[in-house]
Amino acid sequence: MTTAFDPIDLAGKRLTSRIAMAPMTRSRASGPTAEPTDLMATYYAQRAGAGLIVTEGIQPSPVGQGYPDTPGLHTPGQVAAWRTVTDAVHRAGGVIFAQLMHTGRIGHPSLLPDGLVPVAPSPVAARGQVYTHQGPQDFVTPEELSEEGIRQTIADFAAAARRAVEAGFDGVEIHGANGYLVHQFLAPNTNRRTDGWGGGTEGRIRFAVEVATAVAEAIGGHRTGLRISPGNPFNDIAEDNPGEVYEVLLDRIAGLDLAYLHLMEGPDRDLTARLRKAWPGTFVLNPFTHPEVTGPEALTLVEDGTADMIAYGALFLANPDLPARLAAGGPFNTPDPSTFYGGDHRGYTDYPVLTA
Repeated sequence: MTTAFDPIDLAGKRLTSRIAMAPMTRSRASGPTAEPTDLMATYYAQRAGAGLIVTEGIQPSPVGQGYPDTPGLHTPGQVAAWRTVTDAVHRAGGVIFAQLMHTGRIGHPSLLPDGLVPVAPSPVAARGQVYTHQGPQDFVTPEELSEEGIRQTIADFAAAARRAVEAGFDGVEIHGANGYLVHQFLAPNTNRRTDGWGGGTEGRIRFAVEVATAVAEAIGGHRTGLRISPGNPFNDIAEDNPGEVYEVLLDRIAGLDLAYLHLMEGPDRDLTARLRKAWPGTFVLNPFTHPEVTGPEALTLVEDGTADMIAYGALFLANPDLPARLAAGGPFNTPDPSTFYGGDHRGYTDYPVLTA
Protein backbone atom coordinates (compact mmCIF):
# COMPACT_ATOMS: atom_id res chain seq x y z
CA MET A 1 0.00 0.00 0.00
CA THR A 2 1.30 3.45 -0.93
CA THR A 3 1.49 5.90 1.95
CA ALA A 4 2.07 9.64 2.17
CA PHE A 5 5.56 8.95 3.51
CA ASP A 6 6.66 7.10 0.39
CA PRO A 7 8.77 8.91 -2.23
CA ILE A 8 7.24 9.92 -5.54
CA ASP A 9 8.63 10.87 -8.92
CA LEU A 10 7.35 14.31 -9.91
CA ALA A 11 8.04 14.65 -13.63
CA GLY A 12 11.60 13.39 -13.15
CA LYS A 13 12.19 15.02 -9.77
CA ARG A 14 12.33 12.59 -6.85
CA LEU A 15 10.40 13.81 -3.84
CA THR A 16 11.13 12.31 -0.44
CA SER A 17 7.46 12.10 0.49
CA ARG A 18 3.95 12.84 -0.77
CA ILE A 19 3.43 15.62 1.76
CA ALA A 20 3.41 19.09 0.20
CA MET A 21 3.48 22.52 1.77
CA ALA A 22 0.60 24.50 0.28
CA PRO A 23 1.08 28.11 -0.85
CA MET A 24 0.26 30.63 1.89
CA THR A 25 0.41 34.41 1.67
CA ARG A 26 2.58 35.76 4.51
CA SER A 27 3.18 39.41 3.40
CA ARG A 28 6.75 39.78 4.59
CA ALA A 29 8.40 41.14 1.44
CA SER A 30 8.15 44.71 2.72
CA GLY A 31 9.40 47.74 0.82
CA PRO A 32 8.91 49.11 -2.69
CA THR A 33 11.13 46.47 -4.36
CA ALA A 34 8.86 43.53 -3.39
CA GLU A 35 11.94 41.38 -2.89
CA PRO A 36 12.07 38.32 -0.62
CA THR A 37 14.20 38.70 2.50
CA ASP A 38 16.71 36.62 4.43
CA LEU A 39 13.94 35.94 6.95
CA MET A 40 11.88 34.41 4.17
CA ALA A 41 14.83 32.20 3.22
CA THR A 42 14.96 30.96 6.80
CA TYR A 43 11.20 30.31 6.81
CA TYR A 44 11.25 28.16 3.69
CA ALA A 45 14.48 26.34 4.60
CA GLN A 46 12.94 25.36 7.94
CA ARG A 47 10.20 23.56 5.98
CA ALA A 48 12.48 21.79 3.49
CA GLY A 49 11.39 18.45 4.93
CA ALA A 50 8.26 18.72 2.80
CA GLY A 51 8.20 16.52 -0.24
CA LEU A 52 7.37 19.70 -2.16
CA ILE A 53 7.20 23.33 -1.08
CA VAL A 54 4.94 25.67 -3.04
CA THR A 55 5.68 29.28 -2.18
CA GLU A 56 3.28 32.04 -1.35
CA GLY A 57 1.76 33.77 -4.35
CA ILE A 58 4.31 35.78 -6.34
CA GLN A 59 3.11 38.48 -8.72
CA PRO A 60 4.42 37.99 -12.27
CA SER A 61 4.08 41.73 -13.03
CA PRO A 62 3.57 44.94 -11.04
CA VAL A 63 -0.15 45.09 -11.85
CA GLY A 64 -0.57 41.53 -10.59
CA GLN A 65 -0.10 42.54 -6.95
CA GLY A 66 -3.23 42.46 -4.82
CA TYR A 67 -1.99 42.59 -1.23
CA PRO A 68 0.62 44.55 0.74
CA ASP A 69 4.18 43.24 0.97
CA THR A 70 3.82 40.29 -1.39
CA PRO A 71 6.90 39.35 -3.43
CA GLY A 72 7.39 39.62 -7.17
CA LEU A 73 9.29 37.91 -9.96
CA HIS A 74 9.53 40.65 -12.54
CA THR A 75 12.85 42.41 -11.78
CA PRO A 76 16.50 41.32 -11.68
CA GLY A 77 16.65 42.25 -7.98
CA GLN A 78 13.76 39.92 -7.20
CA VAL A 79 15.44 37.10 -9.10
CA ALA A 80 18.64 37.56 -7.10
CA ALA A 81 16.75 37.70 -3.81
CA TRP A 82 14.76 34.55 -4.60
CA ARG A 83 18.05 32.80 -5.37
CA THR A 84 18.90 33.22 -1.68
CA VAL A 85 15.66 31.43 -0.79
CA THR A 86 16.04 28.55 -3.25
CA ASP A 87 19.70 28.03 -2.31
CA ALA A 88 18.71 27.75 1.36
CA VAL A 89 15.95 25.23 0.59
CA HIS A 90 18.20 23.14 -1.64
CA ARG A 91 20.98 23.09 0.94
CA ALA A 92 18.43 21.67 3.36
CA GLY A 93 17.45 18.98 0.84
CA GLY A 94 14.13 20.45 -0.28
CA VAL A 95 12.28 20.92 -3.57
CA ILE A 96 10.54 24.26 -4.13
CA PHE A 97 8.11 25.57 -6.76
CA ALA A 98 7.19 29.26 -7.11
CA GLN A 99 3.48 29.99 -7.22
CA LEU A 100 2.73 32.64 -9.85
CA MET A 101 -0.32 34.62 -8.72
CA HIS A 102 -1.88 37.49 -10.65
CA THR A 103 -4.71 38.76 -8.45
CA GLY A 104 -6.64 40.50 -11.23
CA ARG A 105 -9.55 42.52 -9.83
CA ILE A 106 -8.62 41.61 -6.24
CA GLY A 107 -6.51 44.52 -5.07
CA HIS A 108 -6.50 48.30 -4.98
CA PRO A 109 -4.76 51.14 -6.88
CA SER A 110 -2.96 52.19 -3.69
CA LEU A 111 -1.03 48.90 -3.81
CA LEU A 112 0.15 49.47 -7.38
CA PRO A 113 2.88 51.70 -8.84
CA ASP A 114 2.78 54.31 -11.57
CA GLY A 115 -0.96 54.93 -11.59
CA LEU A 116 -1.84 51.33 -12.43
CA VAL A 117 -5.28 49.96 -11.59
CA PRO A 118 -6.42 46.35 -11.15
CA VAL A 119 -7.35 44.51 -14.34
CA ALA A 120 -9.82 41.70 -15.03
CA PRO A 121 -11.65 39.89 -17.83
CA SER A 122 -14.62 42.25 -17.39
CA PRO A 123 -15.17 45.54 -15.54
CA VAL A 124 -17.00 43.94 -12.63
CA ALA A 125 -16.00 44.96 -9.11
CA ALA A 126 -15.77 42.31 -6.42
CA ARG A 127 -17.93 42.76 -3.36
CA GLY A 128 -15.97 43.36 -0.19
CA GLN A 129 -12.74 45.01 0.84
CA VAL A 130 -9.00 44.42 0.64
CA TYR A 131 -6.43 45.33 3.27
CA THR A 132 -3.96 48.06 2.31
CA HIS A 133 -1.33 50.04 4.19
CA GLN A 134 -4.04 52.69 4.64
CA GLY A 135 -6.44 50.14 6.10
CA PRO A 136 -9.37 48.26 4.49
CA GLN A 137 -10.48 49.64 1.13
CA ASP A 138 -13.45 48.75 -1.07
CA PHE A 139 -12.59 46.81 -4.21
CA VAL A 140 -12.65 49.06 -7.26
CA THR A 141 -14.08 48.40 -10.69
CA PRO A 142 -11.18 46.83 -12.60
CA GLU A 143 -10.05 47.81 -16.06
CA GLU A 144 -11.17 45.28 -18.67
CA LEU A 145 -8.21 43.65 -20.35
CA SER A 146 -7.95 44.31 -24.07
CA GLU A 147 -6.79 41.65 -26.50
CA GLU A 148 -3.33 43.21 -26.32
CA GLY A 149 -3.53 43.29 -22.53
CA ILE A 150 -4.45 39.61 -22.39
CA ARG A 151 -1.54 38.69 -24.64
CA GLN A 152 0.83 40.77 -22.53
CA THR A 153 -0.42 39.12 -19.33
CA ILE A 154 0.16 35.66 -20.78
CA ALA A 155 3.66 36.77 -21.77
CA ASP A 156 4.19 38.09 -18.22
CA PHE A 157 3.41 34.65 -16.78
CA ALA A 158 5.88 33.00 -19.16
CA ALA A 159 8.59 35.58 -18.42
CA ALA A 160 8.09 35.15 -14.67
CA ALA A 161 8.40 31.38 -15.10
CA ARG A 162 11.73 31.83 -16.88
CA ARG A 163 12.88 34.14 -14.08
CA ALA A 164 11.81 31.52 -11.52
CA VAL A 165 14.09 28.94 -13.13
CA GLU A 166 16.86 31.57 -13.26
CA ALA A 167 16.29 32.12 -9.53
CA GLY A 168 16.80 28.41 -8.84
CA PHE A 169 13.22 27.24 -8.42
CA ASP A 170 12.53 23.63 -9.40
CA GLY A 171 9.34 24.73 -11.13
CA VAL A 172 6.30 26.99 -10.92
CA GLU A 173 2.66 26.59 -10.00
CA ILE A 174 0.14 28.71 -11.90
CA HIS A 175 -2.47 30.00 -9.45
CA GLY A 176 -5.78 29.34 -11.16
CA ALA A 177 -7.81 29.28 -7.93
CA ASN A 178 -9.33 31.39 -5.14
CA GLY A 179 -10.89 34.07 -7.28
CA TYR A 180 -7.71 35.51 -8.78
CA LEU A 181 -7.16 36.39 -12.44
CA VAL A 182 -7.09 32.91 -14.00
CA HIS A 183 -10.13 31.93 -11.94
CA GLN A 184 -11.85 35.20 -12.94
CA PHE A 185 -11.62 34.14 -16.58
CA LEU A 186 -13.11 30.74 -15.72
CA ALA A 187 -16.11 32.03 -13.75
CA PRO A 188 -19.21 33.36 -15.51
CA ASN A 189 -19.94 36.11 -12.98
CA THR A 190 -16.51 37.68 -13.48
CA ASN A 191 -16.04 36.90 -17.18
CA ARG A 192 -18.86 38.54 -19.13
CA ARG A 193 -16.96 38.80 -22.39
CA THR A 194 -18.54 37.91 -25.69
CA ASP A 195 -15.30 37.61 -27.68
CA GLY A 196 -13.03 34.59 -27.91
CA TRP A 197 -12.00 34.93 -24.27
CA GLY A 198 -15.48 34.48 -22.82
CA GLY A 199 -18.99 33.33 -23.55
CA GLY A 200 -19.23 29.54 -23.35
CA THR A 201 -16.93 26.99 -21.78
CA GLU A 202 -14.30 27.04 -24.52
CA GLY A 203 -13.95 30.81 -24.31
CA ARG A 204 -13.78 30.94 -20.52
CA ILE A 205 -11.11 28.23 -20.25
CA ARG A 206 -9.01 29.77 -23.03
CA PHE A 207 -6.96 32.08 -20.80
CA ALA A 208 -6.06 29.25 -18.40
CA VAL A 209 -5.13 27.00 -21.32
CA GLU A 210 -2.98 29.64 -22.98
CA VAL A 211 -1.21 30.61 -19.74
CA ALA A 212 -0.42 26.95 -19.01
CA THR A 213 0.75 26.43 -22.59
CA ALA A 214 2.98 29.53 -22.57
CA VAL A 215 4.56 28.61 -19.24
CA ALA A 216 5.12 25.00 -20.29
CA GLU A 217 6.72 26.17 -23.54
CA ALA A 218 8.94 28.58 -21.58
CA ILE A 219 10.29 26.19 -18.95
CA GLY A 220 8.92 22.74 -19.79
CA GLY A 221 5.75 20.99 -18.73
CA HIS A 222 7.76 19.00 -16.19
CA ARG A 223 8.41 22.25 -14.32
CA THR A 224 4.81 23.49 -14.46
CA GLY A 225 1.90 22.85 -12.10
CA LEU A 226 -1.61 24.30 -12.01
CA ARG A 227 -3.81 25.01 -8.98
CA ILE A 228 -7.59 25.14 -9.32
CA SER A 229 -10.53 25.49 -6.91
CA PRO A 230 -13.77 24.66 -8.76
CA GLY A 231 -16.83 26.20 -7.18
CA ASN A 232 -14.86 28.09 -4.54
CA PRO A 233 -16.83 31.31 -3.80
CA PHE A 234 -13.81 33.09 -2.30
CA ASN A 235 -13.30 36.62 -3.61
CA ASP A 236 -16.90 36.84 -4.86
CA ILE A 237 -16.73 34.02 -7.42
CA ALA A 238 -19.87 32.18 -8.55
CA GLU A 239 -19.69 28.95 -10.55
CA ASP A 240 -22.97 27.06 -10.86
CA ASN A 241 -21.71 23.97 -12.69
CA PRO A 242 -17.94 23.85 -12.23
CA GLY A 243 -17.53 20.15 -13.00
CA GLU A 244 -18.31 20.48 -16.69
CA VAL A 245 -16.02 23.47 -17.17
CA TYR A 246 -13.06 22.01 -15.31
CA GLU A 247 -13.27 18.61 -16.95
CA VAL A 248 -13.00 20.35 -20.33
CA LEU A 249 -10.11 22.45 -19.02
CA LEU A 250 -8.23 19.34 -17.88
CA ASP A 251 -8.84 17.68 -21.23
CA ARG A 252 -7.40 20.68 -23.08
CA ILE A 253 -4.20 20.85 -21.02
CA ALA A 254 -3.62 17.09 -20.60
CA GLY A 255 -1.25 17.04 -23.56
CA LEU A 256 1.09 19.56 -21.92
CA ASP A 257 2.40 16.84 -19.57
CA LEU A 258 2.37 19.19 -16.60
CA ALA A 259 4.17 18.21 -13.41
CA TYR A 260 0.93 18.15 -11.43
CA LEU A 261 -2.60 19.39 -10.89
CA HIS A 262 -3.22 20.91 -7.45
CA LEU A 263 -6.86 20.86 -6.39
CA MET A 264 -8.05 23.10 -3.58
CA GLU A 265 -11.08 21.02 -2.74
CA GLY A 266 -14.58 22.22 -1.91
CA PRO A 267 -17.21 20.17 -0.09
CA ASP A 268 -18.01 18.06 -3.20
CA ARG A 269 -15.82 14.93 -2.91
CA ASP A 270 -17.60 13.44 -5.93
CA LEU A 271 -16.25 16.30 -8.05
CA THR A 272 -12.79 15.56 -6.69
CA ALA A 273 -13.13 11.96 -7.85
CA ARG A 274 -14.25 13.10 -11.31
CA LEU A 275 -11.29 15.44 -11.69
CA ARG A 276 -8.90 12.84 -10.34
CA LYS A 277 -10.15 10.43 -13.00
CA ALA A 278 -9.89 13.08 -15.71
CA TRP A 279 -6.31 14.07 -14.89
CA PRO A 280 -3.60 11.83 -16.37
CA GLY A 281 -0.73 13.03 -14.17
CA THR A 282 0.18 13.63 -10.53
CA PHE A 283 -2.83 14.78 -8.51
CA VAL A 284 -2.10 16.97 -5.48
CA LEU A 285 -5.03 17.52 -3.10
CA ASN A 286 -5.54 20.27 -0.55
CA PRO A 287 -8.56 18.56 1.06
CA PHE A 288 -11.69 20.31 2.25
CA THR A 289 -11.66 20.32 6.06
CA HIS A 290 -13.38 23.65 6.84
CA PRO A 291 -13.62 24.97 9.50
CA GLU A 292 -10.75 22.85 10.80
CA VAL A 293 -7.19 22.85 9.46
CA THR A 294 -6.08 19.81 7.47
CA GLY A 295 -4.86 17.24 9.99
CA PRO A 296 -3.22 13.81 10.08
CA GLU A 297 -6.43 12.07 9.03
CA ALA A 298 -5.87 13.43 5.50
CA LEU A 299 -2.92 11.06 5.06
CA THR A 300 -5.39 8.25 4.33
CA LEU A 301 -6.35 10.03 1.09
CA VAL A 302 -3.05 8.86 -0.39
CA GLU A 303 -3.54 5.35 0.93
CA ASP A 304 -7.01 4.99 -0.62
CA GLY A 305 -5.97 6.54 -3.94
CA THR A 306 -7.98 9.75 -3.70
CA ALA A 307 -4.77 11.71 -4.35
CA ASP A 308 -1.09 11.18 -5.10
CA MET A 309 0.00 13.92 -2.69
CA ILE A 310 -1.59 15.87 0.16
CA ALA A 311 -0.96 19.61 0.60
CA TYR A 312 -0.99 21.06 4.12
CA GLY A 313 -1.41 24.78 4.75
CA ALA A 314 -1.85 26.22 8.25
CA LEU A 315 -0.48 23.13 9.96
CA PHE A 316 2.76 23.50 7.95
CA LEU A 317 2.87 27.18 8.84
CA ALA A 318 2.99 26.30 12.55
CA ASN A 319 5.02 23.10 12.30
CA PRO A 320 8.20 23.50 10.25
CA ASP A 321 8.95 19.80 10.77
CA LEU A 322 5.42 18.70 9.89
CA PRO A 323 6.28 15.44 8.07
CA ALA A 324 8.21 14.24 11.14
CA ARG A 325 5.31 15.20 13.40
CA LEU A 326 2.81 13.44 11.15
CA ALA A 327 4.95 10.32 11.21
CA ALA A 328 5.15 10.48 15.00
CA GLY A 329 1.43 11.17 15.40
CA GLY A 330 2.09 14.64 16.85
CA PRO A 331 2.12 16.73 18.90
CA PHE A 332 1.33 19.72 16.72
CA ASN A 333 1.90 23.42 17.34
CA THR A 334 -1.24 25.56 17.02
CA PRO A 335 -1.18 28.25 14.32
CA ASP A 336 -1.46 31.85 15.51
CA PRO A 337 -3.75 33.74 13.08
CA SER A 338 -2.68 37.13 14.44
CA THR A 339 0.77 36.64 12.87
CA PHE A 340 -0.31 35.14 9.54
CA TYR A 341 0.12 38.35 7.51
CA GLY A 342 3.02 40.75 7.90
CA GLY A 343 5.26 41.34 10.86
CA ASP A 344 8.64 39.98 11.88
CA HIS A 345 9.94 36.56 12.92
CA ARG A 346 7.21 36.08 15.51
CA GLY A 347 4.71 33.52 14.31
CA TYR A 348 6.91 33.02 11.25
CA THR A 349 10.27 31.42 12.01
CA ASP A 350 9.96 30.86 15.77
CA TYR A 351 7.63 27.84 15.87
CA PRO A 352 9.51 25.06 17.72
CA VAL A 353 10.50 21.71 16.21
CA LEU A 354 10.37 18.33 17.88
CA THR A 355 13.30 17.47 20.10
CA ALA A 356 14.72 13.99 20.52
